[in-house]
Amino acid sequence: MTTTSPIVNPHVIPAEQADTGRLLLSCSDQPGIVAAVTETLTSLGANITDLDQFSENADGGAFFQRTVFHLPGLSAAMPELKATLDERIGKRFDAKWRLTNASDRKRVAIFVSKTDHCLLDLLWRQRRGEINMDISMVVGNHPDLADAAQSFGVPFIHVPVGGDKREAEARHLELLRGNVDLVVLARYMQIISDDFLAEVGVPLINIHHSFLPAFVGANPYKKAKERGVKLIGATAHYVTKDLDEGPIIDQGVVRVSHRESSAELSRHGSYVERAVLSRAVQWHCDDRVMRHGNATVVF
Repeated sequence: MTTTSPIVNPHVIPAEQADTGRLLLSCSDQPGIVAAVTETLTSLGANITDLDQFSENADGGAFFQRTVFHLPGLSAAMPELKATLDERIGKRFDAKWRLTNASDRKRVAIFVSKTDHCLLDLLWRQRRGEINMDISMVVGNHPDLADAAQSFGVPFIHVPVGGDKREAEARHLELLRGNVDLVVLARYMQIISDDFLAEVGVPLINIHHSFLPAFVGANPYKKAKERGVKLIGATAHYVTKDLDEGPIIDQGVVRVSHRESSAELSRHGSYVERAVLSRAVQWHCDDRVMRHGNATVVF
């Protein structure tokens, strides 16, 4: 196991996030939801700064809403705010809802193997303050990327995965429990077991090197070259027990031609993978993604 102490670099809360709350809710569409949310928040002294909503069908379809508001002393007001929202919104509309403080940065663990482009992009964006997250650790089943993580002051933990993955996953759970809010699989070339997903208690986001399900498995760019593809794509999705079939958060493509080699296709793929994964992680950390069955609503 290789570790290093993180560089102490206190984060300054951006002015637009101080005392800013985010309310996400979903329920069956019905009259009065938006009015009830706005009335409840304003009655407690909140000023709504952004509101977005989506309805599948006005006649009882699924309804989704994301509301951003400013409330002085938000942290102290959270218990009263949650109790009031549960009474006036949750129970009244039989709604599922989630309230977060925008200044609470998501704690993220990144799982890697040997490929570094997605990891380096996320580390760089954290350093630049482009994603509202703190990378708590990088966990690798190979030691190859230890220097990359440590150069950003992030602890690297090497957890080899042998024939029996249960031992490695038990170590993973030991590292993650109570320490992270999100796990990102940044080209982590191991299958996640159903038992691990049931135990981990936080969402997992994976980046897949194609528009699912095309060219799955090893050597995707060699297969793409052999098929003469004209688009290279990538898909970021939540991880479920159904391999590579979880709710999709974001996708992207770049156009290519017959002139490009498989190595050039791989470089294009690395670019789109970085962009798609970073967007997905940023949207999750900004509380913009709501899951709906095996799909997502992204505000």
